[in-house]
Formats: sequence, C-alpha cells, structure tokens
Amino acid sequence: MTLDYGTLELLRQSHPAWRLLCAKHAPLVASFLHRVFIAPNVRFMAQADLAEALEDELFALREQHGPEAFPGSAQSYLNDWADNNKGWLRKYYPAGSDEPHFDLTPATEKALAWLASLTERAFVGTESRLLTLFELLRQMSEGSQTDPQARIAELHKRRDEIDAEISRILAGDIPLLDDTALKDRFQQFLQLARDLLTDFREVEHNFRTLDRRVRERIALWEGAKGALLEEIMGERDAIADSDQGKSFRAFWDFLMSQTRQEELSRLLEQVLSLPPVVAMRPEARLQRVHYDWLEAGEHTQRTVARLSQQLRRFLDDQAWLENRRIMDILHDIEARALAVREAPPAGDFMQLADTAASIELPLERPLYRPPVKPMIADVELEEGDADVDTAALYAQVVVDRAELSRHIRQALQARSQISLGEVISRHPLRHGLAELVAYLQLAGEWPHAAADEEQQDLVEWQTDDGTVRRARMPRVIFVRNG
Repeated sequence: MTLDYGTLELLRQSHPAWRLLCAKHAPLVASFLHRVFIAPNVRFMAQADLAEALEDELFALREQHGPEAFPGSAQSYLNDWADNNKGWLRKYYPAGSDEPHFDLTPATEKALAWLASLTERAFVGTESRLLTLFELLRQMSEGSQTDPQARIAELHKRRDEIDAEISRILAGDIPLLDDTALKDRFQQFLQLARDLLTDFREVEHNFRTLDRRVRERIALWEGAKGALLEEIMGERDAIADSDQGKSFRAFWDFLMSQTRQEELSRLLEQVLSLPPVVAMRPEARLQRVHYDWLEAGEHTQRTVARLSQQLRRFLDDQAWLENRRIMDILHDIEARALAVREAPPAGDFMQLADTAASIELPLERPLYRPPVKPMIADVELEEGDADVDTAALYAQVVVDRAELSRHIRQALQARSQISLGEVISRHPLRHGLAELVAYLQLAGEWPHAAADEEQQDLVEWQTDDGTVRRARMPRVIFVRNG
C-alpha cells in the first residue's frame, strides 16, 4: 500500500483503528478491551458480563477522575463502540441465544497490538529475526528448486553438516546457546505467538464477510437456483483455494495433529523452565498457547460450518416454495373448472400441450435378456481393512468434526483416558447416527485410541420426532499420551 496523502486521509476518516487512536476516550477503550479480550484470550463475551466488567472499570475511573469524566453508562458505551461509526466491537446474536454478544474487530486488535509495540523494550533481539529470515529464504529456494541434482546436493550438504555436528558432540564439544541468544529467540517466539492470535480474527472476519455476501445474494436472487448455487460455491471455493485459505488449512491440519500438540507441550515446558526465560517472567498462560490457537481456529471452522448450514436452509426453503406454487396452480385450475361445471363455455376454453398419445409398437420394445447369474466361488473370506468412504453417510447434516475433536481433547486434559460413551454422555449426540460415525472415524484417526471387544457401551440419542434410538458397540477408549 502506498502511504501517500490521499490514502492516509482516507484511512484516517474510515479505518476503525485510526478512529480508535484519535478517540477522546481511547485510553479507556484500549485498556478495557485489552484487559477483557486480549490478555485472557477471550474470543467473545455476553452483553451482561461485558457491561458488568465495564461498569466496574468506570466506577474505578470515576473514583480517580470524578463522575463527570465518564458520564455515560456501560451499556451506552458498548453500543457506541459497536456502532458502524466506530467499529471497535462486533455485536451479534449467536445461534440459539437471544442475548447479544460482543467480540473484537480485527481493526481494534491491530490498534491494540500497535499500542503494545510502543512500550519501550529493555532488550531488542535481532539475531533470531535474521535467522528466521534466512531460514524462510532457504525454504523458498529449496521448495522451488526443480533440478533434482541441486536438491540432492543440498541434502548431502545438510547431511554433512549434521554428521560434523554429531562428531563434535561425541568428541565432547557441545555448543550451547548463551543467555542472550535464548532471550532473543524467546522474544521472537512471543511476538509470533501474539501475531498468530491476532491474525485469527482477521481470517474469521474474511469468512464472515463471505457469509454476509452469500446471505444478501440469496435474499435478492431472482434467477435460477442452479446458477446461484454455482456462483456461491464457486466463490466459496475461491476463498478456500486462496492463499489465505490454503495457509489456514495447512496450519489447522498441522495443529490438529495430536503428536504435534504433545510435542508443543513438551517443548514449551522445557523452554519455560530455562533460567534465562524464567528471568523474563513470561505469562503463565503461555504454557497453553497452542490451546489458545486451537480455540481461535475452531471459531473460524465454525464460521465455515454456519455457511454450509445457510446454503442447506436455502435449498430447503426453495423446494418448499416450489411445491407450494404447484399446489396453488392446481387449486386454481380446480376452482375454475368447478365454476364452469354447470355451464361450460363453447369452443376451446383451455389449451393442453401435447395431447396426442405416444404409440410404441411391440417390435420396438427391447427383447428380454436373462439376468446374469453370479458365480460364487468357494473362496475363504479374509479379514481386511474396510475402504469405505463414510462421508456420504453424514453429508445430509453438518457434523462439526472440529467440535467433536475438541470434546475429546477437553476430556483428556483432566483424565489420562476416557471412553467414547463417557464423551457422548457429557455431550449428547445432536445429529444421531451421523455424529456417532464421525466419532468413530475420529477414533480411527486418533493416535492413541483402542477398542475393547469384551466391553460394550450403549449409546442413546433422540431424533427430531422424539424417537429414542440406541446403538450397542464395543467400548472405544481415547488415551492421552504421556
């Protein structure tokens, strides 16, 4: 972006982040939103809870600066901050709730991050950033190299370096990072971890923008349904196939790996116990930062799921409207026929298309062909792995696999193992058999899951018409590693 006068003047007038920095009560807005949302990594908050927290903040400030400093009520401030003229908060109603909720906008998070960067740092590391830049350039260079010999030569070079390092360590020469290098790298890690959480809100905002455009297009569309669906799905694919969509998907797949989560936990515990890092007094919640990434990523996943639900409701509504239009036409024809039953009009009063009967001669019909009898060979059945795509089974409803996976992970945070029946008792099935199959599919992909054939669990769920269905299955156990 070019920082010329026209661009900056437009940003000053229209960008919420700039408006926040120029606001009269900017210290109140920034400090309160940072304390409530950013510091504890809260993604959204109900109106009553947020208003109560702001009322406490206003009470403390009025005690220091007088009652005239902040004359408004907490509710009026929240509504003002969520107004389109400000755009610092997003006010919305979650599905199934009649209470408004609030969330930060990406612009507000950018402004808070910039304000946080203004504080003077006692130590500014440059080595780690230079190494990061060098590593990025190396990955790009190797990733775009099409010459096999060049790739192999580079791998040989790295292998020689690793062999030389192993030899030095075996000889007793163990290179260690000094305290300065550790602080430098830890500071770089903190910055990247915060930036990652900040970026999630912007990614989610972009998906919500797509959702809003789809809803507007559905409401105003007057053409064929097929053309609309093609356009909508094409745009959705464009988002998923964009650089942002691909990067987010790669990040999500990487973080959803149980092995990666355990590796992150182990590395964080090890690094946070180093004396130079302890001397920097990092936040205690930093040890669970990867769970914060997971929580933030699930919000984005749920936004995509809501988009799919919106499309399905549109299809249902359109089918119902078409059936209703056909029935109205039939009723109108019946009413007109009854009206002229006693005195039918002379001549042709109604035209029917294609009144001639289609005649098919007997010899035009295809000859009978006896069905081919299958030859059953006397072959002993062998046990094998089922290669069945179960996606079509639960394609009729939207089963949020990320949400189911989160239920399992949350249960395993307090216990070393848990059965699938216990998970379902905590979170009852809402989509019936499809959701149960999704759980079983997750068990198949879970790094440490086992099935006890001797023990059986009885799972129950209730359908939309109130029918209670039950399924008996071998006990499936999810195990936490370590």
